[in-house]
Amino acid sequence: MLKFFARYKTFAIVFTILSAIIVFFIYKLKVPNERLPVYQPDMVSKELVDSTVQYVRKYHKIADFKLVNQNGDTITQDTYKGKIYVADFFFTTCLTICPIMTDHMVKIQEKTLDDPMVQLLSHTVFPVTDSVPVLKKYAVEKGVVDSKWNLVTGDKKQIYELARKSYLATKTKGDGGKYDMIHTENFVLVDPDKRIRGFYDGTDPEAIDKLLHDIEVLEKEYRS
Repeated sequence: MLKFFARYKTFAIVFTILSAIIVFFIYKLKVPNERLPVYQPDMVSKELVDSTVQYVRKYHKIADFKLVNQNGDTITQDTYKGKIYVADFFFTTCLTICPIMTDHMVKIQEKTLDDPMVQLLSHTVFPVTDSVPVLKKYAVEKGVVDSKWNLVTGDKKQIYELARKSYLATKTKGDGGKYDMIHTENFVLVDPDKRIRGFYDGTDPEAIDKLLHDIEVLEKEYRS
């Protein structure tokens, strides 16, 4: 009996390895690659969508913009051409949700620091006081890496329209006027085609872990 098993030992080992390989590839064929949804305004809670775009079902993209970052550089869509980026809205004097959100953006910066495909974009919702020097001071205090993360200011109406009509990131309504105020915890994941691929609570650590995972999923999609 022992001689019989010894004779077929090599065959058994090879058969076992081949079987494992076949099972692995069958599993890979049956389990599709994870893919993130492409969000359209009609897929998002109506609370978060401006009435002018509420019923858009396809082709929604982040509108072109022209803002100024913490170094006084002009930031446009071209700055993020071919990039995956995370967008949020904050202001430097906020003492409630913004410090938590900024800490979480710092975490995302650290996790993606060596990945040139991933960028960050934070819009101040209080541009009247968040000037370039103010943003620069804030950036230095928070450890912002200029090549990775832009803190931008500019025309209030433009920023507020981006938040409401492009990023679908806020529940409040308004026209970007003097007394209009946005305060949203939402982080928005945007793909290289300027499409929204995810929404995340910027104050929730678990949501940030999900965001980091989704960034990896999105990168695989664009590198495949």
